[in-house]
Amino acid sequence: MATEGEPTDLVKITHLLILAGSWGMQLWVTFVSGFVLAAGVSRHTFGLVQSKLFPFYFYGVLVSSFLNLAVYAAYHPRELLDTHEAVQMALFFSCVLLAGLNAQWFSPTVTEAMFLMQEVEREHGLGGEVGVRTSKEAYSKLREQDPKYKSLRGTFYRYHGLSSLCNLLCVVCTGASLVYTALNLRTV
Repeated sequence: MATEGEPTDLVKITHLLILAGSWGMQLWVTFVSGFVLAAGVSRHTFGLVQSKLFPFYFYGVLVSSFLNLAVYAAYHPRELLDTHEAVQMALFFSCVLLAGLNAQWFSPTVTEAMFLMQEVEREHGLGGEVGVRTSKEAYSKLREQDPKYKSLRGTFYRYHGLSSLCNLLCVVCTGASLVYTALNLRTV
């Protein structure tokens, strides 16, 4: 059901705060926190922290994208959308879909495969080293010698890649929504 008239100032502020907060969270988690953490803690600690952080992150993006979609849809009836408004609506909807896939499917699958990989790594004395580039030879040797580990690693990287792709597309959608919103401000 579309809402009659222009949104109130409170609705506009809330919409912009949710959009900007989501954008900031996405930039921080995607481009800063993981790289800083990976360089400072062991591989298994990094995995544990990410396994706790990502569900909150993906659900946070999902909720903020849904709220932005709901607010935008309430003030832009489908029958009256112009091209730019339809694109904005599609961006919000895409982010809801992508974050939902990550929260419900990709992230749990990546986490499960990671914990199974860590069990095998611990059996071989691996996982305590700091940084992702350390002990590359030992991990290569493990992959060659253990078919279970090789299969788990394949599952991990396949779903991690899909999760990363969904996340990056969501960052782009949120960024484009923010640009669109900024370009339609009446004044600064």
